[in-house]
Amino acid sequence: MKIRAHLFISGMVQGVFFRVEVRKEAKMRSIFGWIRNVSDGRVESIFEGEKENVGKLITYCKRGPQGAKVTNIDVTWEEYIGKFKSFEIRKTTT
Repeated sequence: MKIRAHLFISGMVQGVFFRVEVRKEAKMRSIFGWIRNVSDGRVESIFEGEKENVGKLITYCKRGPQGAKVTNIDVTWEEYIGKFKSFEIRKTTT
Protein backbone atom coordinates (compact mmCIF):
# COMPACT_ATOMS: atom_id res chain seq x y z
CA MET A 1 0.00 0.00 0.00
CA LYS A 2 1.46 3.35 -1.04
CA ILE A 3 0.97 6.45 1.07
CA ARG A 4 1.95 10.12 1.24
CA ALA A 5 3.07 12.07 4.32
CA HIS A 6 3.68 15.81 4.66
CA LEU A 7 6.02 16.62 7.55
CA PHE A 8 7.16 19.70 9.44
CA ILE A 9 10.12 18.88 11.68
CA SER A 10 11.10 21.24 14.52
CA GLY A 11 14.18 21.56 16.68
CA MET A 12 17.88 21.81 15.84
CA VAL A 13 17.37 20.53 12.30
CA GLN A 14 19.13 23.11 10.13
CA GLY A 15 22.89 23.23 9.73
CA VAL A 16 23.32 19.59 10.86
CA PHE A 17 23.07 17.81 7.48
CA PHE A 18 19.47 16.81 8.24
CA ARG A 19 18.24 17.20 4.64
CA VAL A 20 21.22 15.36 3.15
CA GLU A 21 20.87 12.44 5.55
CA VAL A 22 17.10 12.17 5.10
CA ARG A 23 17.61 12.12 1.33
CA LYS A 24 20.09 9.22 1.73
CA GLU A 25 17.64 7.33 3.94
CA ALA A 26 14.77 8.02 1.51
CA LYS A 27 16.74 6.70 -1.45
CA MET A 28 17.64 3.51 0.46
CA ARG A 29 13.93 2.95 1.15
CA SER A 30 12.65 3.88 -2.35
CA ILE A 31 10.81 6.92 -0.98
CA PHE A 32 10.15 9.75 -3.42
CA GLY A 33 9.42 13.40 -2.70
CA TRP A 34 11.41 16.35 -1.39
CA ILE A 35 12.82 18.09 1.67
CA ARG A 36 13.66 21.75 2.36
CA ASN A 37 14.50 24.21 5.10
CA VAL A 38 11.76 26.61 6.12
CA SER A 39 12.66 30.20 7.02
CA ASP A 40 11.27 29.75 10.56
CA GLY A 41 13.93 27.10 11.38
CA ARG A 42 11.88 23.98 10.66
CA VAL A 43 12.35 21.42 7.90
CA GLU A 44 9.44 20.52 5.61
CA SER A 45 9.20 17.32 3.60
CA ILE A 46 6.89 15.19 1.47
CA PHE A 47 7.36 11.41 1.45
CA GLU A 48 5.64 9.06 -1.01
CA GLY A 49 6.12 5.31 -1.01
CA GLU A 50 5.23 2.02 0.59
CA LYS A 51 3.57 2.47 3.97
CA GLU A 52 6.20 0.47 5.87
CA ASN A 53 9.09 2.40 4.33
CA VAL A 54 7.47 5.80 4.90
CA GLY A 55 6.93 4.81 8.54
CA LYS A 56 10.59 3.85 8.91
CA LEU A 57 11.70 7.16 7.40
CA ILE A 58 9.45 9.09 9.79
CA THR A 59 10.98 7.12 12.67
CA TYR A 60 14.44 8.11 11.41
CA CYS A 61 13.36 11.76 11.29
CA LYS A 62 12.38 11.62 14.97
CA ARG A 63 16.06 11.33 15.88
CA GLY A 64 17.76 12.66 12.73
CA PRO A 65 21.51 12.56 12.07
CA GLN A 66 24.17 13.15 14.68
CA GLY A 67 24.00 16.77 15.82
CA ALA A 68 20.25 17.12 15.27
CA LYS A 69 17.82 17.59 18.16
CA VAL A 70 14.28 16.96 16.98
CA THR A 71 11.66 18.42 19.33
CA ASN A 72 8.50 17.82 17.29
CA ILE A 73 7.23 16.33 14.05
CA ASP A 74 3.85 17.28 12.62
CA VAL A 75 2.69 14.65 10.12
CA THR A 76 -0.29 15.16 7.83
CA TRP A 77 -1.41 12.10 5.90
CA GLU A 78 -2.44 12.96 2.36
CA GLU A 79 -3.76 11.01 -0.61
CA TYR A 80 -0.99 9.21 -2.50
CA ILE A 81 -0.41 10.91 -5.85
CA GLY A 82 2.69 9.24 -7.27
CA LYS A 83 3.93 12.60 -8.52
CA PHE A 84 7.64 12.17 -7.80
CA LYS A 85 10.31 10.08 -9.53
CA SER A 86 13.17 10.91 -7.13
CA PHE A 87 13.87 12.49 -3.74
CA GLU A 88 15.31 15.99 -3.94
CA ILE A 89 16.53 18.75 -1.68
CA ARG A 90 14.68 21.94 -2.52
CA LYS A 91 15.58 25.57 -1.84
CA THR A 92 14.67 27.16 1.48
CA THR A 93 11.27 28.85 1.60
CA THR A 94 11.25 32.56 2.33
